[in-house]
Amino acid sequence: MGQGRFFIAALAGHAHRTMATRNSAPLASFIDLLLDAVCAVDKQGRFVFVSAACERIFGYTPEELIGQSMIDLVHPADRQRTLDAAQEIMGGDPKLNFENRYLRKDGRVVHILWSARWSEVDQLRIAVARDITERKQAESRQAALYAISEAAHAAEDLLALFKRVHLIIGEWLPALNFSVALYDEHCAQLNFPYHVNDHEQQPEQPGTITGRLCAEVIRSGQPILLTPDQDNPPAGFEALVAGRHSPCWLGVPLSSQNGTIGALIVKSVPGGERYTEQDKELLQYVCAQVATAIERKQLHARLQRMAQYDQLTQLPNRELLRDRFKDSLTLARADSGRMALLYVDLDRFKQVNDTHGHAVGDMLLQAVANRLKGCVRETDTVARIGGDEFVVLLHSIHASEDADSVAGKIRQVLAQPLRLDGHSLIIQTSIGVARYPDDGTEEKQLFRHADEAMYAVKRQHHQRLGT
Repeated sequence: MGQGRFFIAALAGHAHRTMATRNSAPLASFIDLLLDAVCAVDKQGRFVFVSAACERIFGYTPEELIGQSMIDLVHPADRQRTLDAAQEIMGGDPKLNFENRYLRKDGRVVHILWSARWSEVDQLRIAVARDITERKQAESRQAALYAISEAAHAAEDLLALFKRVHLIIGEWLPALNFSVALYDEHCAQLNFPYHVNDHEQQPEQPGTITGRLCAEVIRSGQPILLTPDQDNPPAGFEALVAGRHSPCWLGVPLSSQNGTIGALIVKSVPGGERYTEQDKELLQYVCAQVATAIERKQLHARLQRMAQYDQLTQLPNRELLRDRFKDSLTLARADSGRMALLYVDLDRFKQVNDTHGHAVGDMLLQAVANRLKGCVRETDTVARIGGDEFVVLLHSIHASEDADSVAGKIRQVLAQPLRLDGHSLIIQTSIGVARYPDDGTEEKQLFRHADEAMYAVKRQHHQRLGT
């Protein structure tokens, strides 16, 4: 305290000597009018003088700061480089525009821009501090916008996007625990395509904290910030903030022009750095970009699926079948393996449409698609390539007879009566088989052989029925 009073007296004396002809007011009173903070720190790193602006910036009164160790207020992640800078200043190397972070009395983080030098006569570090928190937040918003925009274009799918967003947010916010929930309107339930939390492995289970918090954020469309010893926390979440060392929770809606599509949740470690209102505002800004990126990815996935799948049966279409066929053929050639192609055509399908209507015809096609998928392995492909034409691609078989066995199973399963919209239908199928390498070694050869074999069977059916 004595050294602080000596420093103030020295400042006042200097002011009187240099400004006596104009104003004899003590310099210390002018310093307290500055919006930037002025402080002096002794050789042991303790505050011996602080101006009035320190209270606005750091939240502590001058009386609370005097005698306190400067480094205790510095953000833990910035302490070592701050100590290194202090040593350089005391060694005679003034610092201009040195940036670091401090923890305010209320727990919030402030970004400070320092200019400091060492006074050999007074054995003090004299520094001026400017609060640049708003500028840093603006920079963070802009950086996050660019980073997420890049991630949205670079990520191959939503999972890759969420992993990248987690890393981006983790650069400015403690976010070891991180969850993304998306709301599915069709089945009215939450899905968690991305979730990192050691204590809750399955947030979709009833009663989990993450699930409840996401549901509330999506229901209200408003962010939720939960901090230890919080006054008036949201109803139902009081227990989460009951102790001083409870973790912080921050939930923000993923909102777009189409409404709230989900929620993003971060949780701090117990006793760690607390989330703030500024963190909430920044995360809201980021989540607006994330929501746009999610919708863009979802739209791209829908368009891609529409381009590759039949909309009625949800089976692969002709284009996707050819892609898979090429991959299977390449693998069979490389491994000297076998594969097979089955053309499946429904006999007299036109009569079903003419007699019972197209709605029943559509249901019949859907039922056939499901029965076909039940006849093959998950690794095989069932595709719809035309009105009543299906193709079964057996990606790997041990012997030619395996294809005949599958064809027989398909005939047996599809011959079972179908009950559709009150109508009982029995369908007959014509199946043509092409085997690699027995019936051809090229794509066109095999497709043509299977097609011709199928029509040969269909002609036999017509001859047998006399039509």
